[in-house]
Amino acid sequence: MAGRTRTTKKLAQRIDLNYFKRTYPIPRWKRTLSIAAVSIGVAWLGWGALTGKQSAFNAGPLAHGHLILTSNCSSCHVPSGGFGTKVTETACQSCHNAPIHQAKQTFTPACTSCHIEHQGAFRLADTSQASCTQCHRSLKTADGKTQFAAGISSFNNGHPEFAAVRPGHAADPGTIKLSHQVHMKPDLKGPNGTVRQLQCVDCHQPVSHSPNAPMAPVTYAQHCASCHPLVFDSRFAQPAPHQDTKTVHDFVVRNQGMLAQSVEEAERLLWQKTCKECHVLTYPAPEARPDILKSAILVRWMTHAKFDHNAHQLVTCTECHAQAKTSNYTADVLLPGIATCQKCHSGGRTAADTRCSECHDYHDWSKAKPASSVHTILDFVR
Repeated sequence: MAGRTRTTKKLAQRIDLNYFKRTYPIPRWKRTLSIAAVSIGVAWLGWGALTGKQSAFNAGPLAHGHLILTSNCSSCHVPSGGFGTKVTETACQSCHNAPIHQAKQTFTPACTSCHIEHQGAFRLADTSQASCTQCHRSLKTADGKTQFAAGISSFNNGHPEFAAVRPGHAADPGTIKLSHQVHMKPDLKGPNGTVRQLQCVDCHQPVSHSPNAPMAPVTYAQHCASCHPLVFDSRFAQPAPHQDTKTVHDFVVRNQGMLAQSVEEAERLLWQKTCKECHVLTYPAPEARPDILKSAILVRWMTHAKFDHNAHQLVTCTECHAQAKTSNYTADVLLPGIATCQKCHSGGRTAADTRCSECHDYHDWSKAKPASSVHTILDFVR
């Protein structure tokens, strides 16, 4: 049997040198889809540029207050070269003429460093913790002096006790003689000798249901008169008016025919028994008509913070204002301390929020200027 010969040439002839020219389904589809995706993207951007539509550049849904601007990106964004845009302070301040934070601050952060848009339909004023602590964890001022704590990292780390309840803080400036303990007795006598149990809400109600609404002032006519009528003589058909002493004097003189004693004796009884039960009287002269000190009841205790009673209405009042049960003096400050708040606002994942914006505003709205916008309705709805 003749032997076979295997040469390099014969072996090479067995290889199809055109194999790389053949196409296969998977690579072909990959290439086709890649080209199609790029083409569609370019066409979409081009169409948006030609028609003026800006949805192709939308980074995400806007916050609640800016939803009306969803189709009007140019209200906030200005070109910054190529396809890039940026938000300027001028754009923000054309609508939001917000005052500064503090006169002694060392720098002013950009609006967008705290108010980050395109994160969803939430309240843009609810800034992150880091927006505040970037300065307040090591607070510095232009003159090197500050009345605020300089090392706050969070509500539970470095935040001082509330100023109103710190040791050595001034007492309640109110001049009304009031015992909360007496008024919270279960067997308290009310109008016409009826027995009733007063609740905190009988005297203390927010002025509205708006967030952070302050407590409405306690007034004699609404909260006191039914139990404390200004009666000083059984012959009078009506109680004395709850007004200045000059008005009360005129009332007594007009009705002196009904008095069982002289005008002077009636007034002395009225001043020393009825009025003095709650008010502080001062006499400019020994025989002069007295003056009544103003009640001086504070409406807002925390001048640098805000509090929403409506958000806490599921908790009983005495859970936070526990001192009210035993307080006998107007001078007692019945606010809770920070430890009471930290029971719920503890910083845990399932705890109540502890962001600074829950209780504090960055901008000093007492220095806000009247609105002077140059916008028209069409600027927002086009």
